[in-house]
Amino acid sequence: MAATTAATPVPDAGARRREQRAWYFYDWANSAYVTTILTVLFSPYLASIAETAACGAPGTPENPCTANLRILGIPVSPGSLPLYVITATTLLSALVLPVVGAAADRSRHRKQLLAGFAWTGAAAAAAMVFVTGTNWQLGVALLFVGNLCLASSIVVYDALLCDISTPDERDRVSSRGWALGYLGGGLLLLVNLAVVQGHTALGISTSAAVRISLLSAGVWWGVFTLIPYLGLRNRPPVAVVPERGTFVRQSVGQLFTTLREARAYPMTLLFLLAYLFFNDGVQTVIYASSVYASGQLGLGETVLIATILLVQFVAFGGALLFGRIAARIGSRRTILAALWVWVAVVVAAYFLPARQVAPLLILGVLIGIVLGGTQALSRSLYSQFVPRGREAEYFSLYQACERGTSWLGTLVFGVVHQVTHSYRPAIIALAVFFVVGFVLLAKVDPQRAVRDAGNESPAVI
Repeated sequence: MAATTAATPVPDAGARRREQRAWYFYDWANSAYVTTILTVLFSPYLASIAETAACGAPGTPENPCTANLRILGIPVSPGSLPLYVITATTLLSALVLPVVGAAADRSRHRKQLLAGFAWTGAAAAAAMVFVTGTNWQLGVALLFVGNLCLASSIVVYDALLCDISTPDERDRVSSRGWALGYLGGGLLLLVNLAVVQGHTALGISTSAAVRISLLSAGVWWGVFTLIPYLGLRNRPPVAVVPERGTFVRQSVGQLFTTLREARAYPMTLLFLLAYLFFNDGVQTVIYASSVYASGQLGLGETVLIATILLVQFVAFGGALLFGRIAARIGSRRTILAALWVWVAVVVAAYFLPARQVAPLLILGVLIGIVLGGTQALSRSLYSQFVPRGREAEYFSLYQACERGTSWLGTLVFGVVHQVTHSYRPAIIALAVFFVVGFVLLAKVDPQRAVRDAGNESPAVI
């Protein structure tokens, strides 16, 4: 085995701040894809394309499309097609991302890896402008490529947090990145929703307005990735590299080594287990909010759009606020407090009155406040627990664990609704995920986790 390469010295504070500002902008860049394409526009658009292929026209509530597509001989409901694609990509990424992380830790060109994944995903997103008529196959392929590239790029991006910031800076840096992401994604979504809602005044069809919006998200992702690409610098790998074998073979071999050696970091594994639960609760609240608002509260699309935008912009301030709180009391305690707020969110959602907008908007503000903070501080806290030189590998486990279990909350939500025929008990059932996450996170000893990983402990954790 070759000797371990010495860690690159942390540059001076001014140089760090310049790299940090460049790093923030990848959150700004990729959030356009997440908000405009994944969260709002592409799933219903792809479903309408698939329904046109199966039934000759998109389904309506009065005249739903009941014919199935045939994929490899398997009947598939057109309306379920986007969900199946996302599920398949999620499961595949849970297997692929650890290999991506192992490769990134061995690479001297991390920023090129980040940009390569980003620009490939951005090209797939921009090419969605060509998904029209009955060409659902192209839409499936592009969604698959976009999602996989997004996940791979985030593994590299998250790992770079350890290179550009000292332990004491990571809560602040991670929070600012998340905040800028919510702001950027929200701004483009606001513009795109204006285009879609005002398509008649612009003299274009709804389909054309959606496709223009998809193109804009891809262009936004690709163009703003130039900022981190130009502003970040590469560093030599710190990991021990085997002397023999191809780069891919080395990466796969290191993956199995990591999985074996992870048992030496019990607090890191316990944090990952806690994260699995409370993050699954967070993601399910996001996924289920639209169906809850429409199916249970009887609120229309305009209210849903307004609520989504409200959450986006409040989350910008929430991420910054939580970063300041963590600087005083530590990120672990801040996350623990946020989990009780999440419990309050789902309990309050259970009691929301039907067809009243104001209570939903108030709840949206509460969600926005804790959403960005929970995600940003989880990332920065975990970064303290990973061994030096293995950042990308361990962040790939972080992403893989998140994606490999992100179906559990939605499954519980769906099963409870099926049994009770109501979304109210389904939404309150999600409190279990936050409570279990809280109990597990409370058992994490952050000082021991940092010590086991051989890292420098921040002043407040």
